[in-house]
Amino acid sequence: MSIGTVTKSTGSWYNVRLDGEDTTLQCRMVGKFRLDDVHLTNPVAVGDRVEVAPEGDNQGMINKILPRRNYVVRQSPRRKFDMHLLAANIDQAVVIVTIVHPTIKPGFIDRFLVMIEHNEIPATIVFNKADLYDEADMDQFLAWKAVYEKIGYGVLLTSVVHGLGLEEFKHLLQGKTTLMSGQSGVGKSSLMNAIQPQLDLRTGEISDYSGKGQHTTTFAEMYDLDFGGRLIDTPGIKNLSFNNKDKANIAHSFREFFVLSQHCRFGSACLHRNEPGCAVHEALRQGDVSESRFNSYLALLEEAEDQNFWERNKETY
Repeated sequence: MSIGTVTKSTGSWYNVRLDGEDTTLQCRMVGKFRLDDVHLTNPVAVGDRVEVAPEGDNQGMINKILPRRNYVVRQSPRRKFDMHLLAANIDQAVVIVTIVHPTIKPGFIDRFLVMIEHNEIPATIVFNKADLYDEADMDQFLAWKAVYEKIGYGVLLTSVVHGLGLEEFKHLLQGKTTLMSGQSGVGKSSLMNAIQPQLDLRTGEISDYSGKGQHTTTFAEMYDLDFGGRLIDTPGIKNLSFNNKDKANIAHSFREFFVLSQHCRFGSACLHRNEPGCAVHEALRQGDVSESRFNSYLALLEEAEDQNFWERNKETY
């Protein structure tokens, strides 16, 4: 038996790089693996540490998944009642967005942050394509920067064209295993190529007709960085929906609401809707809580209660 790390997932096959060797095996899975009684479309994720049995011709069989430090899971894009593992054993997460081309969707950012908040994984929001921002766009960026930095998230401004923020981005990634995600068309692959040119990742153009990005990444994959660290690139996500029916968990995943809830009349049981003595509502009235973040929160609550929510609102998130 050998131990290794899953570096690529293609559905039924997994690339596993063996510890202490310059060897990667293409592996299948033996048996069925579950995650906390959650139905999964892919029980093994990039970043997983696994035990494999080599079978010759650079192939092997995954017999065991070693205990995870953490994992990130989202709703399956194909089967709404199943979950999809994005990555495991990560040190931090980065979500790539842009103010324009395509237009920013704050709801997507907040959903991504909720997705990783459960495991208390540090997160940074990278606003890319700054070379396309006019004065009004820069004002928008500064406003969003203030919102997210206030509640403890990192914010970075980058431009591949002008080389803006690239050294800071490299420093952020150095020595860590990072999950990087973002909606299609935000320049994720171009940004990766800029900091590590030999990756030569395929980049996509923005559709002139729709203003939306074209998918360029098909499967999640882990890359070693020359300057230290590992980067897990995930497929470009058009939208981000959840099958999360636990409304209290949603409330606790908005970190500023969780802090304020200790001052609510009903404490951590408060859902911050119409409850009397709600500290979140008071902070909203005082301008101490972002109205955009609060609207994202209400949308997630509605989605948890309404099975048809996503079909009505998929263009927003």
